[in-house]
Amino acid sequence: MLFRPELHGTRGAVASTHWLASTAGMSMFDRGGNAFDAAAAAAFVIQVVEPHLNGPGGDVPILAHRSGSGRVDVICGQGPMPAAATVDAFTERGLSVVPGSGLLSAVVPGAFSAWLRLLKEYGTLPLEVVLEPAIGYAERGFPLLPKAAAMIGALSELFRDTWTESGRTYLRRGVAPRAGERVTNPVLARTFRRVISEAQASGRDREGRIDAATETFHTGFVAEAIDTYLAKAEEMDSTGRRNGGLLTGADLAAWRPGLEQSLSLEYRGHTAHKAGPWSQGPVFLQQLALLEGFDLAGMGPGSAAYVHTVVEAAKLAFADREAWYGDPAHADVPLRALLDPAYAAERRALIGSEASLELRPGRPDRREPLLPPLHDESSAPADPAWLGELEQGIPAIMKLTASTGDTCCVTATDAAGNMVVATPSGGWLKSSPVIPGLGFPLGTRGQMATLMPGHSNTLAPGKRPRTTLSPTMVLRDGQPYLAFGTPGGDQQDQWTLGFFLNHVDHGMGPQAAIEARTFHTDHVPTSFAPRRFRPGTVVLESGWPAEELELLRRRGHQVELAPDYSLSKVCATGLTGDGLVLGAASPRGAQAYAVAG
Repeated sequence: MLFRPELHGTRGAVASTHWLASTAGMSMFDRGGNAFDAAAAAAFVIQVVEPHLNGPGGDVPILAHRSGSGRVDVICGQGPMPAAATVDAFTERGLSVVPGSGLLSAVVPGAFSAWLRLLKEYGTLPLEVVLEPAIGYAERGFPLLPKAAAMIGALSELFRDTWTESGRTYLRRGVAPRAGERVTNPVLARTFRRVISEAQASGRDREGRIDAATETFHTGFVAEAIDTYLAKAEEMDSTGRRNGGLLTGADLAAWRPGLEQSLSLEYRGHTAHKAGPWSQGPVFLQQLALLEGFDLAGMGPGSAAYVHTVVEAAKLAFADREAWYGDPAHADVPLRALLDPAYAAERRALIGSEASLELRPGRPDRREPLLPPLHDESSAPADPAWLGELEQGIPAIMKLTASTGDTCCVTATDAAGNMVVATPSGGWLKSSPVIPGLGFPLGTRGQMATLMPGHSNTLAPGKRPRTTLSPTMVLRDGQPYLAFGTPGGDQQDQWTLGFFLNHVDHGMGPQAAIEARTFHTDHVPTSFAPRRFRPGTVVLESGWPAEELELLRRRGHQVELAPDYSLSKVCATGLTGDGLVLGAASPRGAQAYAVAG
């Protein structure tokens, strides 16, 4: 029995991690828009109503399929490191890792202008129409999510005493708002309105006005506000010390979101498409390449044999991520070799009947792998509940600002065959102080780069840090089929893989595949400072059959149980065989919703 129905419609479907965003996206179909307009409208609303998970100053990879094109394009909304961001700039400050919050780890904001590029090249509606719902919620208010309220409450002392612009934005007369309370962000609304006003003043056509809006963000008043603030500011960050930033207006002026061809791999009659190795996307494809050699359907979705096989494949694929992934414009990433069937067969032979406790990257093209430093927590307890640290003052609170995988998802499909999916993240309220006059903070994705020389993901000026953000699009016979993603940091390409395998190998419908109990391994090192990992650990939602858990333990896995229905928030849209659009969303957290019409 499903918690929610799988939705079908004849015009379009939108699924996202917030019901207000899904509704806003669906309203674009009523205005004559397509799936790209709908996704952009939903994404701008999410920047307002999920400020603890993303913002205009964050980052986003967007996968887009235009009807009839037969291909999937990638819009890269992952901004690069500033020109002044060298390894020496950090080590001279006594740092061995890039801080997880503050100003030093800020990269060029990419999310807002990436959505503008999608609108310009794929959408049909004017920018002011697509931004209208987001402006409305920022001005008139929206109900604050419980997790957002808890996070603001945890950081309220920091916001009152240190990140004071954040306090003016998120606190009400110095007090954290309650869950469900109606809150607004009038400064952000004014920023959006001014971007629209300056674009309209250009007197250009629809596409020209979107270009003008992009220039306003990267060279106009938005860039000027960021440059003015960072030129003088020194703010407390996750190190517990005050540090200035490296980002300048010139960095914003020098970068625009890029358009790339997706990477793809065939799996049992389906073509999975992902972003490049500046994301963790190829790890999804590597897992599929390994698993194609196993009879997963014959194992059964709840069996220990199935969980073991999928987990061991994940360990191998993510070990390659650790050793090889990075910005291909700045590093020699052996991508062709990593996705070669012969390499997958060689690596598949390493999957035995017992759990591996090693991190085993491969040798594509016979090259020697290089692993960044890791923090082994195999014998340490899981992180304590972060609310328990509130009485220990600002230094303890600063630890809470470091990221642990706060992300959103937006996907939309229309009856014409247009399809789009994205995982917006970064620029969340705990990442960095709010920029005066703009109403949003910067993203701190720089924390994912390593300071160790010689690695594909070594920090460098103008280089994109390798991110965890990883939406997925699937075509079948060249036609759009499914688009999906989830929040979850390093777990994204484990949870979405489970969804996909449930559908393809186990024959579940999309909503059933989403709702099936899921699992992941923490053997995978985290991409966030201080890069923790717990070798051999498998985390499963409770409710898994006790006998299968015991069989996993006998294979050598360190089994941990999470609360039932607490892992993943997969959102999906697609097309059925008879031309209907479909929408599905996880009931976990009672926040993600799909809408179809």
